[in-house]
Amino acid sequence: MSETPKNTLQYRVDGPEDAPVLVLGSSLGTTWHMWDRQIPELSRHWRVFRFDMPGHGGAPAHPCGSVGELVERLLATLDELGVQRFGYTGCAFGGAIGVELALRHPQRVASLALIAASPRFGTADEFRQRGVIVRSNGLDPIARAAPDRWFTPGFAAAQPAITDWAVQMVRTTDPGCYIAACEALAAFDVRAELGRVGVPTLVLVGSDDQVTGQGEARNLVAGIPDARLAVVPGASHLAPVEQPAAVTDLLVRHFSSAWQDTQAAIAAPPVKPVLAPPPPAPVAEIAPMEQPEAVAGSVRTDPYEAGIKVRREVLGDAHVDQALAAADDFSGDFQELVTRYAWGEIWNRPGLDRRSRSCVTLTALVAGGHLDELAFHTRAALRNGLTPAEIKEVLLQAAVYCGVPAANAAFKVAQGVIREETTPQE
Repeated sequence: MSETPKNTLQYRVDGPEDAPVLVLGSSLGTTWHMWDRQIPELSRHWRVFRFDMPGHGGAPAHPCGSVGELVERLLATLDELGVQRFGYTGCAFGGAIGVELALRHPQRVASLALIAASPRFGTADEFRQRGVIVRSNGLDPIARAAPDRWFTPGFAAAQPAITDWAVQMVRTTDPGCYIAACEALAAFDVRAELGRVGVPTLVLVGSDDQVTGQGEARNLVAGIPDARLAVVPGASHLAPVEQPAAVTDLLVRHFSSAWQDTQAAIAAPPVKPVLAPPPPAPVAEIAPMEQPEAVAGSVRTDPYEAGIKVRREVLGDAHVDQALAAADDFSGDFQELVTRYAWGEIWNRPGLDRRSRSCVTLTALVAGGHLDELAFHTRAALRNGLTPAEIKEVLLQAAVYCGVPAANAAFKVAQGVIREETTPQE
């Protein structure tokens, strides 16, 4: 047993101590155990290093706000073991880590395999909405839906033990770390950079994957110069679990043929598997985003670009796209004014975090009776991390100072929005 510092990851190693190192990265909501059925064969050829993301599998709940931050923690862990060059395979979120590694640290990656991966996973709104669901309902709704997303119906019905394992694995993940991972995927988009991935890459996808399917896989193959595609029949999103023999065979063949410079892969020194104890209390808060500091005497820049970024992060792409698309010669200047000054100036100031700004905004909208804007700012408040209970407290406070009739109308609007936003989708 060993403590895992904040800048490193919980890990396990299997296989010969003098063999080249192969790193396995898991999907969101899973642990290193999703690779258990690959280990007997892979560890015959490689020193296999598996890691858990923060808050997964009992790992300490130190949330990571970006894929790049997870990459840095992974490299810090490998550095402690003396591992400089390695092969890497990752599933879904683990695939995002693999692409980020190949782009930002190409000297470290000898060969790459991406399973159920994408250069951009869905839309930012989808992942931020998932964070709202988790804040409001916990991870149970996500856990119960996991088998439908991860496995084909026939496999889920025939393997109830594995199905139950999947549900429990998600259910025991730290909510704050899960939400932070959703935020990281919301910001992940490497579509324009795939041409710089310079290592041999195998892209695997389950034939029945409805989460990141063959379209996303083909986008990766089209963008990465040295990439080839393998479709795994009878598999959905977690192909390594559903079709372990087929996935293992593909990985062995890829890393055996594409990884020619095995001497460049520095073997890990003898280490024992490390399993950090669970933290005494889950950390369920996401740190507020850092705000840029003003530089004395600097040239004032146009706040429009910063404003459109903040506006999209708070209100969502769909809302902002609709507002901008509806702008014409008459209203276009107003949209620019709102983006530049409300979002680029005020919402971007460092004095208050976004949760606090949402509280102030909701109160002001109640006072002014602006119910249309109250609806989409209630959605924004949920995205900014306020819980339904906290929104209720804001409206109760507003009832005292803004009047009961105004608060009565506000409660009706907010109740409808909260019910819509926090009800898990079937």
